[in-house]
Amino acid sequence: MPPSEPAPDTGRPSAGRVAEGAGPSAFGDHTEITTREELLSLIGDPSPVVFSKASPVLREFEREWIRHTPLCFVATAAADGTCDVSPKGDPPGFVHVLDDSTLAVPDRPGNRRLDSWLNVLQNPHVGMVFVIPGRGDTLRVNGRARLVRSPWLLDRMVVKGNRPALALVVDVQEAYFHCAKSFMRGAVWDPDSWAPDAAPSRARIAKATEWTDVPLQALEERYGPGYARRLYP
Repeated sequence: MPPSEPAPDTGRPSAGRVAEGAGPSAFGDHTEITTREELLSLIGDPSPVVFSKASPVLREFEREWIRHTPLCFVATAAADGTCDVSPKGDPPGFVHVLDDSTLAVPDRPGNRRLDSWLNVLQNPHVGMVFVIPGRGDTLRVNGRARLVRSPWLLDRMVVKGNRPALALVVDVQEAYFHCAKSFMRGAVWDPDSWAPDAAPSRARIAKATEWTDVPLQALEERYGPGYARRLYP
């Protein structure tokens, strides 16, 4: 069997890097949009309300939303501009609202690539999307982040005996709600639209891309029902 998680790859390129020298699309060259004026001529001017709804602090609506969120996505970028988006999940309310302009996200055991955290050390700007299952609208938060290991904070973040080694603290600069159109178009919460078996299983993907020398049966056992019991080692 493979180890519980892969060892960190210390010599990797930045997350999101594309191979240099990649040629044009197989469908031909693109007509690029290169100026703000050209973009606005295609899309049109936004309503002023899409800007005025943003708040530099967390109001009661935003705080309540975060208290009921079991999943958020954190976007970061390295100093060279390469980007990463990482999902973070725990029981609802796992993101702590420390005050009306500060959030804290616990780190949980993972693959130890540390893409997001290494990016934050280089560039503190982060973007976050908070999702409540069943809701099409989302909460977006932008701010500046830092990594901390303050005992008083980590002690409040214990879940099933797991105390995080660190937390991401975000100083909020902008918070606003995003409409449900994307989730509605994708029928994301409609069970009739779900097709979890349409793509290869996690075990088959791992066999082809990660643990190529491990038998498929062993990987199916690894990613089977027992996987959920190892979330909080």
